[in-house]
Amino acid sequence: MNESMKASSKTGSDINHIIAIVSGKGGVGKSSVTSLLACAMQRKGYQVGILDADITGSSITKTFGITAKATGEEGRIEPATSRTGIKIISTNMLLSEESDPVIWRGPLIANTVKLFYTDVDWQTLDYLFIDMPPGTGDVPLTVFQSLPVEGIIMVTSPQQLVSMVVEKAVNMAATMQIPILGLVENYSYFLCPDNQKRYAVFGESHLQEIGERHALPVLARLGIDEQLSLACDQGAIESYEGCDLSALCNTLEER
Repeated sequence: MNESMKASSKTGSDINHIIAIVSGKGGVGKSSVTSLLACAMQRKGYQVGILDADITGSSITKTFGITAKATGEEGRIEPATSRTGIKIISTNMLLSEESDPVIWRGPLIANTVKLFYTDVDWQTLDYLFIDMPPGTGDVPLTVFQSLPVEGIIMVTSPQQLVSMVVEKAVNMAATMQIPILGLVENYSYFLCPDNQKRYAVFGESHLQEIGERHALPVLARLGIDEQLSLACDQGAIESYEGCDLSALCNTLEER
């Protein structure tokens, strides 16, 4: 799509880099990876925001312990700010109760995602991370066509099935002419606290093969960690420091 046809901020926000976090299927921990990456980049001194584009399955506010509702006036929405200064917008901030279902048709969902970019007063950000819904449906299509996304980070898990869904997401990215910066494998292993051995709970990884086939680097392999699950449940993701995302952060900084 011609860059001149991309949506622009109505609030005068200045966003240097927009990165989409995607997965070919649900349940691979894409939102937790988005949250961890945002925290990692914020600790490095960058101004960071998260646009939760998973409209019907939003979880970012829970992860960061945000209960405030969105405020603002016509044409301008104020994002929430986390404890460490990360700006966040999510559908949960528009609902009376966070447990209320979002029963919307595709066009309304897609337009809401676009609104979260154009009408939210992000002010100045170094990085805006878009937590995408899984798959290759309406929302990914809207985001890739309408927003100035610079690159994609793809989150996967070790199951054999993943190779097929990764192929679909890779092909979509190629069609939309947006580069994939690299792959992150979640649930890659379980580190047993008793013997310090790593166990491949979901089977042996095939991510390296997938990466080589598409000339994509593997930027991180994250294990199953009870402490991370607890931090997410308690809205304390910003206090968790149990994973290494240095290669992923370096990739973003080198662009």
